Amino acid sequence: MNFKVKHIWCLYLQRIFKLKYLILIYIVMHGYYLYCQRYSQTSLRLFRKPLNGKIENKLFKQMIYSKHNITENLHDIKHVVKIMKEKLLVGENHDLSEKETVSLIQKGAPNLPIEFWLENKNKNLRFNKTCAKFPSILELNYNNIYWQVLETKNKTYFYVYSAHFDNRTLVKERPVVRILSMINTVKPYITTYCQLWFQGKKEPVFSKVSSTTYIWIKAWGGYHNGILQPYLLTCEIPSSLKGEIPASVSLVEHPCDLATNHLRVVNNQPEFGHKKDFAVCVKGMDFLRYDMSVILVEWLELLFLMGVHKVFIYNMETHPNNMKVLQYYQSQNKVHIIPITLPGFYPNLHDLRHYFVKKKVLFKRQTEVIPYNDCFYMNMNRYKFISLLDTDEMIMPKKSNDWIDLLKIIKEKDKTTNRRSSYVFRNVYVMDSMREPHGWNSSFPKYMKLSQNVWRSKNYTKPGAYIKAFHDTERILVLHNHFPFKCIGDGCSHFSVDTEDAHLVHYRNGCVGELNKVCPEMQRNPVKDTSIWRYLDKLVFRTRRTLTKLGFLSIYETNSEDQAVTL
Repeated sequence: MNFKVKHIWCLYLQRIFKLKYLILIYIVMHGYYLYCQRYSQTSLRLFRKPLNGKIENKLFKQMIYSKHNITENLHDIKHVVKIMKEKLLVGENHDLSEKETVSLIQKGAPNLPIEFWLENKNKNLRFNKTCAKFPSILELNYNNIYWQVLETKNKTYFYVYSAHFDNRTLVKERPVVRILSMINTVKPYITTYCQLWFQGKKEPVFSKVSSTTYIWIKAWGGYHNGILQPYLLTCEIPSSLKGEIPASVSLVEHPCDLATNHLRVVNNQPEFGHKKDFAVCVKGMDFLRYDMSVILVEWLELLFLMGVHKVFIYNMETHPNNMKVLQYYQSQNKVHIIPITLPGFYPNLHDLRHYFVKKKVLFKRQTEVIPYNDCFYMNMNRYKFISLLDTDEMIMPKKSNDWIDLLKIIKEKDKTTNRRSSYVFRNVYVMDSMREPHGWNSSFPKYMKLSQNVWRSKNYTKPGAYIKAFHDTERILVLHNHFPFKCIGDGCSHFSVDTEDAHLVHYRNGCVGELNKVCPEMQRNPVKDTSIWRYLDKLVFRTRRTLTKLGFLSIYETNSEDQAVTL
C-alpha cells in the first residue's frame, strides 16, 4: 500500500469513528483508529533510500505531520524529508607499523636494546659459529616485565634490571659497564662475564665481571641465601676499545654462552653539554588505594621552587588521581615516570604485592635500592647533585631562596679542600597532631597541608638517623635511601648541614610503626616553623592553577554578600 492510499484510509476511519455511524464498526475499528491517529500525528523514520536497485549511502529523516482534527482536507498532511549525516563514535582499528611498535616497546621497556637489535638481527653477529651468538630479544628469559634472568648451573639466579656506562674521572678502571641485579645468594661466588656489543662490530667483546658490590649492610638483616640480594656488577671495557661505548650487554656464565638476557647500555649525556644542578629520585610508589593527588601537586611545585629541574618517580601502582598528576607534569618534562615490579618469584598482582611489601618491610627496603641506584646512574652525567626523597619529605632552607643558594652557603661553611660525596640534613618531624590544637590558617587554602603544617618537633632525630642528602654525582658508587654505601675516589666524605641553615622536614599523619618508640618525645612541646611560608605566594598560585587544570579544583562565585571581596 503506497503512502497516499494509507493516509486516505486512515482519514476515512477517523471520520467513521467521529460520526458514530455504527457501534460495531467502532468496536472493530477502534484499534485501527489508535494506530492511524498515532501515525497521522507524527512519525520519524531513518532509512536509506533505494536507487536503481542499489542502496544509496545517504541517511534520510522523514517526518509526517497532520492536524489532530482533520476531517476533510487531505493536503493538511505535510511531509518533511531531510538528508542526515552519521558519525561512528567507535574508533577504527589499524595495524601499527614496525617503527611504531618499536617505539612503544622501547618506551615500555627502556632497558631493552630493541632499536640496536632491529638494526643488527639479520647481520649474523657472533664470535664464531658456536660461540656468543647475538641474542634475540624474542628468545630472552624475561621476568615480571622489567627484569631479565641469568640462571647458572649451580642454580644461582641473576635478575638483571639495567646497565649503565660509567666513565667518570674518579673511576680508576674506567670506562666500565655497571649492571644492577638482584641475586638469590648472599655471596655469588660463581664467575660471570659480560658480552659487550658495539655499534658497527660483528663480534662481541668479552669482559670478566671485575667486582660484585653488595648494596646492603649485613647487620641490617635479610642476609640469607634464597632471599634476593641487591648487587652492582662491574665489567671493564678493554683498553683497545676505551674510546667506544657499548650499545648493549649480556651477563653470561661462560663467554661463549647464548645469552638469556640483553640490556641496553644507558649513557645519558647532559643537554647543551653541561650538567643541571638538582634532580630528585623517588622509590617505587605503592599508593594503590590512597589518593594523595592534592598534596602531591603541592610537594612537586615546592620542589620546583627549590630549584629542582626534574623529579624521577618509580611506580609500582598508584591511585588514578596520583597518576594523572604525574602524567601532567611528565607532559611538561618536569617528571619522568619509570614503571617497576618486584623481581623473581615475588608477587606482582596489585593488591597482593601491596600487602606483601607492607608486611615484608625488610625485603621492601632491600629491593628499593635498585631503583635508587638506577636513577642515580641514569642521571649522573646530567645533574650535579641527586637527592633521594619520599613524597612526605622536603629539604627546607631556613634563609636561602632555594637549594642552589643553600649549597653556596654550605660550601662557604665547609672548610675542607676535599670534594664531599654528600651534604646531609638532619631529620625533624611535622605531624598532623601537632597542628590540630592550633587549627587551620584561613589566609590560604586548607587543602595545602604542607603549608598548613608549620608546627614541628622541637627535637631532631639523632645525628645520622633518617637523614637525607645532596649526593655528588661524581663521587658516589652505590646509594642507600639515607646515605651512600660506597664512594669512588678517596671514599665517602659527608658534611652535616647546620640546622640553622636547613633541615629535612618529614611530614607524618601521626605515630605509626617505628615512630611509636620516639613519638611521645617528638610530640612534646612542638615549635612553630614558618620557613615554608616564604614560598607561599608562588606555591598557592601554582598549586591552585595545576589543580584547576587537572579538574581537581572548582573555583566559583559565592552568592553571599559578606564573602564578597573588593579588589
